[in-house]
Amino acid sequence: MLAKMTNTPLYIVHMSAKQAVKVLQEARDDAWNVFGETCPQYLYLSLEDHLSQPGFEGAKWVCSTPLRSKAEEHQKELWRYLRTNDLSIVSTDHCPFCMKEQKELGVGDFSKIPNGIGSVEHRMDLIFQGVVDGEITLERWVEITATTPARMFGLYPRKGIIAPGSDADIVIYDPAGRTEIGIDKKHHMNMDHAAWEGFDIDGHVDTVLSRGKVVIDNDEYLGSKGHGQYLKRGMNQYLV
Repeated sequence: MLAKMTNTPLYIVHMSAKQAVKVLQEARDDAWNVFGETCPQYLYLSLEDHLSQPGFEGAKWVCSTPLRSKAEEHQKELWRYLRTNDLSIVSTDHCPFCMKEQKELGVGDFSKIPNGIGSVEHRMDLIFQGVVDGEITLERWVEITATTPARMFGLYPRKGIIAPGSDADIVIYDPAGRTEIGIDKKHHMNMDHAAWEGFDIDGHVDTVLSRGKVVIDNDEYLGSKGHGQYLKRGMNQYLV
């Protein structure tokens, strides 16, 4: 249940159920300063196709909040709420648990399965597929993955925009390319499985620049240790 806050934005993470977002929508329509995000796994993965895999295979997709039923059309509704801006961001934490010695801790007791899915590498690709499938526009893809997060966390305009004075963080994306995700394909995370095994994306990252420096080109990492910088968050700028 949402507690009304008069001046302080309330940021709600990991919304996966259409009923929960409906409550959020009603609060926003009533002028509450509340926001919601969802994650790639809640847009594509489901109880039936993944979490219900036989044996212990379903442990690969144990996360919090849990995956929802495809039959109840949660995924369809989440895409709709992204179009209406009742969900403002598609982000993800990163929980690259291996099956061996980690997820396997829950064999015989599901409550001991480490919760989480490794997704950060594929976030931009997976949400771009929503553009290809007609779920969102190209402009909305940029908004929910870059511009709005930067504003939400007080980092705009240093981040979230291509403009003079901003950090030159740029992804050159080829919509005519193709990305095959899998443990022996596009997969750089330190995991012994790919939660997105078999997913094919109608697009491809060609080049990535960080502060104007090329760090990825043609699937080769060109970055250097120590390049990253700590950025102190500012005030939420999303209401400005």
